[in-house]
Amino acid sequence: MGNSHKKVLTPSGAAPLALFDLDYTLLEGDSEAMWSRFLFEKGAVDKTFLMRMTDYYHAYENGHLDIHEYLAFFLRPLTIHPLSRLYEWRTEYLGRIRQALRPALMRRVRRFRALGFNLMLVTAANDFLAEPIARLLRFPNVICTRIRRRSNQFTTEVEGIPAFREGKVQRLEAWLDEHGETLEESWGYGDSHNDLPLLTRVEHPVAVFPDPILRAYAHANGWKIIEQAN
Repeated sequence: MGNSHKKVLTPSGAAPLALFDLDYTLLEGDSEAMWSRFLFEKGAVDKTFLMRMTDYYHAYENGHLDIHEYLAFFLRPLTIHPLSRLYEWRTEYLGRIRQALRPALMRRVRRFRALGFNLMLVTAANDFLAEPIARLLRFPNVICTRIRRRSNQFTTEVEGIPAFREGKVQRLEAWLDEHGETLEESWGYGDSHNDLPLLTRVEHPVAVFPDPILRAYAHANGWKIIEQAN
């Protein structure tokens, strides 16, 4: 990004996209893990639930996560509590999200907004959490994992493709086709090797506090690396 506040346009005259991962990119933490700890404090889940979440996170880090198995487990609490209580808890939880934001990354978000970029949150997190977070951060677009609902109640099933690894790209391509957009002059920010399918598609990929695999790939390909949170 340049230093001028002049609006940036693609060669075709459209506003380019700036894509941001959420967990450990914009946030100093994982949104779904934070929600799990929040539910534990409310007495809605037990320590066994948190231990299972830790196991799933290690599988994610190692590239072995079965996303459907994980979601069937993680989404269970949403199916057993009244919606009114879930929404009340979520409002309180969003206060923790505000406190966990990385200032340096949020400055970049504001910079992209000032330059006229079309901001998009691209996260594997579920829509119950991701959509209000996107609104909180003033992202007009969000790609996330969508929970199937029946009779206005949450289920443990996914609607369509989970926004995970290659699923992020598939969901993004569908969005691009639907909106007549392209990835010309696009920027993308992510922290994990799981973000590589997405980051390799944008014109300006940036690794944020990258894990070892993403760091090696970023160094080998001359990508910018951010390791300053404040």
